[in-house]
Amino acid sequence: MNVVFAGTPDFGAAILSALMNAGAAAPRITMVYTAPDRPAGRGRKLRAPAVKTVAAARQLPLRQPATLTDADAANLKTLAPDLLITAAYGLRLPRAVLAAPRLGCINVHPSLLPRWRGAAPVARAVEAGDAHSGVTLMLMNAGLDRGDVLAARAVDIGAEETAGELGARLAAVGGALLVDALPQLTQLLAARTAQDDARATYAAKVTGLEAHIDWRAPALVIARRVRAFNPAPGAWTEWRGSRIKIHRARAAAGEGEEQTGGAPGTVVAAGGDVLRIAGGDGAVDILALQRSGGRVMSAAEFMRGAQLRPGQQLQ
Repeated sequence: MNVVFAGTPDFGAAILSALMNAGAAAPRITMVYTAPDRPAGRGRKLRAPAVKTVAAARQLPLRQPATLTDADAANLKTLAPDLLITAAYGLRLPRAVLAAPRLGCINVHPSLLPRWRGAAPVARAVEAGDAHSGVTLMLMNAGLDRGDVLAARAVDIGAEETAGELGARLAAVGGALLVDALPQLTQLLAARTAQDDARATYAAKVTGLEAHIDWRAPALVIARRVRAFNPAPGAWTEWRGSRIKIHRARAAAGEGEEQTGGAPGTVVAAGGDVLRIAGGDGAVDILALQRSGGRVMSAAEFMRGAQLRPGQQLQ
């Protein structure tokens, strides 16, 4: 099978690696599309997408257009692809591109569609407190994640699992699901199932402003958001004018003002390995955090160097 692949971050790189490591079932990948290199880190140096790194290591042909146009569709047709596979590509596919492959375009989507269509399905599943997630193979159309479902595989979400941890697990599940599906693709295409739009939910992209912790929220909600926004963009708060990123947190046992001992954002306890902050309903135990420009530390490590005291306020 002649396949063109399109993907950008770690999720896409894992799917591409699974395809190339499929042994006798591996398709022939004639082109890889990924996003352009982007500035990243404190030095704002250009960083290659994870998919580019994998493609370069395997010496696969590579293109990095900023947008896809009808000219790209013409280029695709010259490759005569049987299938275009996308996984977290990040660019919209024009109708002409969708129509170029003989068998169509398949997206490997990290949710159980129609739940969590859109840019951030893993983060939104964790934020919502979903018990389950999964991966869907979808035959793409012009709508946003609205195509027919070819196959799906569910997983449970761990009670303290971050979006990064869940995303890595879903990438492995998605790679295996795709490799298993390719030999029976003709049958799956014939038996595809339309999504129920009435059950759809939308997973909007997470912004840095949204990741600013609102301490007025219930403790369980705050803890879920910390997990949902880990590793990026990272939940954050401010203390003494400095931004602190919260990497791990857990709702403390008990509820109510009498348990928290202060208004939302107030430090309730700061000693030993306990750093407890009042939420809008209950309190949050901070387990791992990071000063701006520093390394990730446990709460105990952080408090050894910080003058953080009960009664102080986080913003």
